[in-house]
Amino acid sequence: MVIILTFLGAIFFFACMMFIQRKNLRILLATITGIIFIGSTTLMTLNYSHHFGMHQVTTTTSKRIYSASNSSMPLALYQPIGKSGQDDVYLYNTKQRQKTPDHTQANEYTNSKIKWTKNTTPRLVTTETRWQYKNNFYKVLYAWSGMDNTLVKRTNTLEYPQSYVKITTNQAKKLNKLANSSAGKQMQAQSLAQGRAFVTAKVQAAMAKNPQMTASQIQEVSAQAEQEFQSQSVKKILSQIK
Repeated sequence: MVIILTFLGAIFFFACMMFIQRKNLRILLATITGIIFIGSTTLMTLNYSHHFGMHQVTTTTSKRIYSASNSSMPLALYQPIGKSGQDDVYLYNTKQRQKTPDHTQANEYTNSKIKWTKNTTPRLVTTETRWQYKNNFYKVLYAWSGMDNTLVKRTNTLEYPQSYVKITTNQAKKLNKLANSSAGKQMQAQSLAQGRAFVTAKVQAAMAKNPQMTASQIQEVSAQAEQEFQSQSVKKILSQIK
């Protein structure tokens, strides 16, 4: 609305000055249209410079995510950007299998970080603060201004279980290359037997402490033990490759 008023004020002010011959009427109409033009321009400027008629609204969303490695390995992938680490981009999947992973935004309004938790599944928690109009009056007044829902700041917190290993995309490529090699396949065969023994030992230890464990509890302990073993294996391999 204010955009329309600005254009109409300018057009009618020009028309009044150019085409109205009667002096008193010209002055009156020019004054009215001039006030409309100046007032609407001022309102528009205040909206752009000081967010007049707006307030900040903060929302938080959470969703389940998966490792972008498309494997069962507990990997938290990221792409280093710069030297400070504040602009690093984190990669993740929203489905267990997908061709192209999603990633956190890389801009001046966004801060992304990893948080290690005791949860068994990773998730992405996004907190956004945006400018929104206070009520419908301001929403109509500043229609088509492009200012509604403008991003102020965003925080992406990728919450990963403590068993996950944070690695760069370059390290992930090296792991994948090693896994497809003959040496890597031999390591996987050996690791499979070791992993089973590790998981069995963890489950037996848990059942010794709590003989009344349910099937779901046993499954949870088994899954945690498997992630722990895979995490140890990845760290061991990363220490051996450059």
